[in-house]
Amino acid sequence: MLKMTPLNQAHRDMNAKMVDFGGWDMPLHYGSQLEEHHKVRQDAGMFDVSHMLPVDIKGENTRVFLRQLVANNVDKLSIPGKALYTCMLTPQGGIIDDLIVYFLSESWFRIVVNAGTAEKDVAWILKQRDAIAPELEVTPRRDLAMIAVQGPNARAKVWQVIPDAQAATENLKLFQSTVLSQYFIARTGYTGEDGFEIILPVDDATAFWKALHAAGVAPAGLGARDTLRLEAGMNLYGQDMDESTSPLASGLTWTVDLKSERDFIGKQALLDNPATQQLIGLVLLDRGVLRGHQTVVAQHDGNEYQGEITSGGFSPTINQSIALARIASQISIDDDVSVLVRDKKLRAKVVKYPFVRNGKALV
Repeated sequence: MLKMTPLNQAHRDMNAKMVDFGGWDMPLHYGSQLEEHHKVRQDAGMFDVSHMLPVDIKGENTRVFLRQLVANNVDKLSIPGKALYTCMLTPQGGIIDDLIVYFLSESWFRIVVNAGTAEKDVAWILKQRDAIAPELEVTPRRDLAMIAVQGPNARAKVWQVIPDAQAATENLKLFQSTVLSQYFIARTGYTGEDGFEIILPVDDATAFWKALHAAGVAPAGLGARDTLRLEAGMNLYGQDMDESTSPLASGLTWTVDLKSERDFIGKQALLDNPATQQLIGLVLLDRGVLRGHQTVVAQHDGNEYQGEITSGGFSPTINQSIALARIASQISIDDDVSVLVRDKKLRAKVVKYPFVRNGKALV
């Protein structure tokens, strides 16, 4: 039996094509994945991300606990509402999950974890809580829904639906959030566009979704979400990273604090095992489509290196095939690269990602 978000019937009423996504019945598209992609880049689109799980951690020692639980430093969070992107690591330095931590008060932090890892994440958090600060309350919030509204006009259209939100959120910077009545509104997202991720009670989700639609926000499914996040150069858990990969080899070094004296789970393993690989961006020069698990062959200083595409696909915005790939750290933008596609070597170039940001091609 597939799990369903509170918006399941709303998706079906909008004629969504539903698919099994990690055990959840989720919309793939509502007719045209391409149109949904462009709508987000050019106007505003909305995604049901209620399959993801907010987890509230409360108690006086929550910050002390999170200092040890996650790789980024929660001491950067000093203003209520500020958010931080980070990873939870195994003692061996592998990625259990990537997540966002929100600081609401010294005794209340909220983290949002991925759907496919939610049960594993909660079990891990509880295990570490019991060892580090057993008095803390850890509460998974399946009583909440989550809707992402993304695009250059996303914020303005949210303000149409929640008039009081404009004054409360107009000055929010990226990775900041606020609580307004029943809405938890964060200026975060997974598309490379501006917008909000809004957490609200399950019972209010359908009416809010329909009100956004009436305001001109287009529903968008998993297909557009994937092409948008790939253009934005954002990792997908289970493809670009997992427990077998280090954040240092996944383009996530910036989310790991190795400079402070603070210890955290997995830190020693990262210090003992410097990365020998990196995550790079690729743009295909020949005709074809880049896909996950295709072999990448690169030449550098007379030596040949092999790597693998972790995420690939066609970019509607730049009208070329693009990919993220893991390969030796020696490879740089000037090196010759090819990708094995159906036993043929197709030319590609190494680029610095993101490929697209705020509607504009960067490569």
